[in-house]
Amino acid sequence: MSANDMTPLVDLAAQYATIQPVVDEAIRRVIAQTSFIMGPDVAAFEAEFAAFCAAQYCVGVSSGTAALELTLRALGVGPGDEVITVAHTFIATAEAISAAGATPVFVDVRPDTYNMDAAKLAAAVTSATRAIMPVHIYGQPADMTAIAVVANAENLLLIEDAAQAHGATWNDEPTGALADAACFSFYPGKNLGAYGDAGGVITNHAALAEQIALLRNHGRRDKYFHEQIGFGERLDTLQAAILRAKLPYLADWTDARRRLAARYHDLLADSEVILPVVDERANSAWHLYVVRTPRRDELLAYLRSRGIGAGVHYPIPLHLQPAYAHLGYVADDLPVTEEIARTCLSLPLYPEMTDAQQDGVVAALQAFFEEEVR
Repeated sequence: MSANDMTPLVDLAAQYATIQPVVDEAIRRVIAQTSFIMGPDVAAFEAEFAAFCAAQYCVGVSSGTAALELTLRALGVGPGDEVITVAHTFIATAEAISAAGATPVFVDVRPDTYNMDAAKLAAAVTSATRAIMPVHIYGQPADMTAIAVVANAENLLLIEDAAQAHGATWNDEPTGALADAACFSFYPGKNLGAYGDAGGVITNHAALAEQIALLRNHGRRDKYFHEQIGFGERLDTLQAAILRAKLPYLADWTDARRRLAARYHDLLADSEVILPVVDERANSAWHLYVVRTPRRDELLAYLRSRGIGAGVHYPIPLHLQPAYAHLGYVADDLPVTEEIARTCLSLPLYPEMTDAQQDGVVAALQAFFEEEVR
């Protein structure tokens, strides 16, 4: 099977081919300016992405993980504090909490949207709880209305892990404007991706934005005057320039993802897989299109053998990872999370995907179950 016959999970080469002139020009501009650290494209991107999120401030940082950690630190979350989050996510969510010196507390997710179950929050709050960090998994916002009720009642900080949700909305409000702060990843495979690691924090609080900006750049405003101990977590100018080149296309790319997701829904309506559910108050960015089946591992192997780049996000929940064994969680503590981890399967989805490619994915998936019957 040749590379041309394959349908990848995401096709960054196809994306580059559609925008090559603007990306190449952005890179040439930065190289010609030779301003590689905190150059003018960083501030420009921050302003443009803040506007995209309908927010006042964006602080560019080195990764989505750094965005989470620096936000927690800037808000004063640290040793002795607990942060409630979910275990159905990439480990960076919990890593950032741990890196700030706090302790992650995991609650289960909803069986329909796979997002934080707000009904489980109140029981998880203790005297040590400082913040709630919902994850907008697969690009769909969590129930920020119900989560905010708990946060406000308990006087807790609320931070969006919006790493997968660029351009998503909740009750017509964009991610980034739904909490004290929102943390985005611009990892290459994200809906808005750099050509390396990059991240950003969105907030409407000037003091918080200022503190994160200090922390990312060694606690300084001037080159050799350090107001506090900080970190080297700046957004590279080259990455900012690439993100600026891509940002004007993001709305159209998101529309393409939504069209393809709707088409998957139609084509798979009578299939044996469980289809994703979107809350009526949400408009997902469709970072991933995730179906579920008890035969996940067999179906995954079958699709890959036919050149289809399906994947699994995420096979081992964080509460069962060896890195978090010290927290004392055991199997069945989060039954919905664990069931999703056993059965979830991500199908190829990216804006440049053709209908013919999508038809091929659907045909292969249906053929798997037809062969099972025979």
